[in-house]
Amino acid sequence: MRRYITTLLFLFGGTVIALAQTPASKIDDNNYTQVITLRSAKIVNVLGITDSVKFKNVRDIIVSQYSSLNDLYNTRNAKIKEIKAQTADDKAAPNTKIADVDSSVSKQLKVQHAVYLAKLSKELNADQIDQVKDGMTYRIYPITYGAYLDEIPNLTEPQKVKIKAWLIEARENAIDAESSEKKHAWFGKFKGRINNYLSAQGYDMKKEGEDWQKRIKEKNQNQ
Repeated sequence: MRRYITTLLFLFGGTVIALAQTPASKIDDNNYTQVITLRSAKIVNVLGITDSVKFKNVRDIIVSQYSSLNDLYNTRNAKIKEIKAQTADDKAAPNTKIADVDSSVSKQLKVQHAVYLAKLSKELNADQIDQVKDGMTYRIYPITYGAYLDEIPNLTEPQKVKIKAWLIEARENAIDAESSEKKHAWFGKFKGRINNYLSAQGYDMKKEGEDWQKRIKEKNQNQ
């Protein structure tokens, strides 16, 4: 599915910028702040905000979210490193402690996620918040959804609704992920679920993909 999406993007002249997120441990705090501020400003640029004060407020909310997520994951990683060091002679010993750390992080993420969206909702409408979510996840949701529609033109409305719901769920998880790789992994997980669902619905996903590639080649040849 990934190579099909890449082909579709090339076909329509789309571009996905999925810059790897450099861990804060590898750059100083000032540089990290500059990186996430620039990243956040690019996300806000597409929202159509003309009020400079509101623009800055939204940008700063996103910057704060990136920073808070980074702090949370750095703290988690430090704890896990400490646990592993303390139990270096017994590889099985740290598993329970690490699971407890991860469980605590998951709970904190849920709270932070809700607080973040509440802050955005005070400044933005629902469509703009969706654009922020897409910006934080490299627009994988709309790109992937568009690819499914293009690959299987005869999808029924209930099937489209199902696919969209799963991709939105993937995006909701991905916006809290700690890196570009982890964000993509969330979508990969749900794309697997979607493909299994479509296979159960009677689609031969291999054949659908092959037919799609033929249509793309034909379209390229006719341009």
